[in-house]
This record gives sequence, C-alpha cells and structure tokens, in this order.
Amino acid sequence: MAAKTLPRGMGSFFQECEHSPSRWAKCPHPYKVRYGDAGGRQAEESGFATEDEGINRLTTLYKARKAAPRQDAKAERIAKYGPMQLREYTAEWKDGHRHLAPASLSHLVSLLQSHIFPALGSRRMSSFDHKVADGFIRILERNGVGLAAQSNAYDKLKSILLGAHRLGLFDDNPLAGVKPPQYDPKRAVIPSPAQLQAVRVVGDDTLTLVVDLMSGCGLRNGEAAAVNLRNLVADDVYRVKEQVNQTTKTYDRLKHR
Repeated sequence: MAAKTLPRGMGSFFQECEHSPSRWAKCPHPYKVRYGDAGGRQAEESGFATEDEGINRLTTLYKARKAAPRQDAKAERIAKYGPMQLREYTAEWKDGHRHLAPASLSHLVSLLQSHIFPALGSRRMSSFDHKVADGFIRILERNGVGLAAQSNAYDKLKSILLGAHRLGLFDDNPLAGVKPPQYDPKRAVIPSPAQLQAVRVVGDDTLTLVVDLMSGCGLRNGEAAAVNLRNLVADDVYRVKEQVNQTTKTYDRLKHR
C-alpha cells in the first residue's frame, strides 16, 4: 500500500487497494488520511471520496494543532489576569515600565491614585469593554476634572487596557468607538520686552539670571535652573546637557523629544 505524504508533517493520504497511486483518481475506493494527533500518536480517518477532501482534512487538522499551543497560552493568561482587579493588574503592568523617568513615574502614580483607581480600581479586568471606558470619561466630567487631566487619565487607562488586549484578555478592542477627551491647550503667551524688564527689576540676581537665560538663549525652566560651570566647553560656548528634575530637585539628563 503506497501513500502520498504532504509537506511539513501535515500527514499522508492513501487508498487500501491494489491500484497504484496514479490510478487512485479513477478508483472507487475511499481515501484514508494518517496524521499525528495532539498527543503525538498516529491516527487515521477514512471515508473521503476524493483526494482534495483528504488534503483539506489534513490541512484543517494541521492548522488546529499549530494553533493549540497559542490557544492554551491565551487561556492561561485569561485565567490568571481576567479575575484580577484593575488595581492588582496595574501594579504588575507598572513594573514593566521601569524605563520611566522619575517625573513621568510620579505623574503616572498621581493619575492612578487621583482618577483611575477611585473610579475603576476594584473592577475585574475581564469586565472591561468600550462602555466601561466611556463611562470613565463621564465620571471625570461629573467630578469637574479639567480637560488636560481627563486626557492624561484616559491615555493611561488606554495604555493599560491595550496592553491587556494584546495579552488576549479581550476578544475586541475595549476602546473601540470611544471618543477620548479633547484637550486643546491655549496658545502660549510670550512676555513683551516691557514685562521682561519689570521682572528683572522686582527679582533678585538669581531670578534675573534665569530670565535672561530663558529669554536670551531660549532655555526651558529646568535647563536655565541647571546652568553650571561644568558645561562650559569654551570661554564663549555653553553646552546645554542637563536640567533640574522637578520631582527629585536634582540635576538630570535632558529629555529628548
């Protein structure tokens, strides 16, 4: 009995008769398929009228076997994280964001404690959907939270839920169709020469120096406050390499944006 083997371990198909494989297409005998099941054992199925039916059955079985490990891993993640409260899940999620600068980490913790956890901290991860996300925005609106804080809080919740979506906790995107808060910051106001002169008059030498560095050299607040002799690379050249971190109140590297 000859058999035809498909590539990549998909299995083989054959007929139990005296005819050669070249005659199978005209033979009335049904086709059989042989393949390795999920447990690694050889299995057979019969009753396929044509070669194409047998090949289609082997292809379906092969795809199911290949997908099984991914489905098992997904089921394990759902079983582990689905029953977790958002507060518990976020603690583990936050551990994966070790790259955050102190100021960014402080901002994240503030948004979690002030807005996200009071509204959603006890909710199970498996219960999130677009209605819950939209309801969170309405809670912020009812509490009179400013648009800037609404936008920041929603962005953090979005990051958390999208991470859970990538883990497979949700079949559908829990943020699909949700309209995020629209924060439109006002245009920055540039002080006039008269206003700058007034600041120089009322301030001490330190404030005057900071004002001159910001207005004359275009430095940001933290960069101007961090000016020091170490960053002088020539008598008339200063290289901006540091800024004062508003959280730690120490010199820190520049943020590259």
